[in-house]
Amino acid sequence: MAGADAALAGAIVLGVAFWAGWCWRSGGGWTKLIIKTASTALLAVFAYLAGGPWLLVAGLALSSVGDAFLAREGETWLKPGMAAFFLAHVAYVALFWGLPQAERNLLNLAAQAVLVFGGVIFVRQLAPWLGAMRLPVFAYTAVILVMGAASMRLEPQYALVTLGAVMFVASDMILSLQLFTRPAGEPPRLVPSLAVWGLYFFGQALIAWGVVRPFVMQAA
Repeated sequence: MAGADAALAGAIVLGVAFWAGWCWRSGGGWTKLIIKTASTALLAVFAYLAGGPWLLVAGLALSSVGDAFLAREGETWLKPGMAAFFLAHVAYVALFWGLPQAERNLLNLAAQAVLVFGGVIFVRQLAPWLGAMRLPVFAYTAVILVMGAASMRLEPQYALVTLGAVMFVASDMILSLQLFTRPAGEPPRLVPSLAVWGLYFFGQALIAWGVVRPFVMQAA
């Protein structure tokens, strides 16, 4: 586990460095791209070395590819970045469906309903700003809401996974406002940018650790 621990520590160091120094700035060049991409790539390395499920490794690796695209400036990189994250969410949905499920009850049904209906209302309110991105954003919203809802059916031992998935959804909602409603040419805003990366990166870290931890405990 020494290699896995080192990968996790490296991911957190880079994730915090990006959060503090780059996530709220325009530009940044290759340094920004490398730090951003490496932080989530190291989470994938951690999951692999710790013996996590391959779908977890795939979801984190695809997210790292998405981070690389979205670290570049301009709309050219937005669609491939969204495509990579779409596939990452497909991997997470398959992963969560394969993990132990809690008994269906009123609480998790209500939580799923709030998430899904809240997400649908949000994207409908966002629609006037989407233009040509309307269909890609609708498709992406559908898969991330399914991912979040799937996480809410997991057994209590995977509570960190559920929390991480909800943080991921919240991050993307704030990011969509940054991408589509911010006036053209206006630089990223500090507080929303910090919220986007903080929720996203630490949500991913919670998903990775929350899935891996039961596997490690069983192996021990």
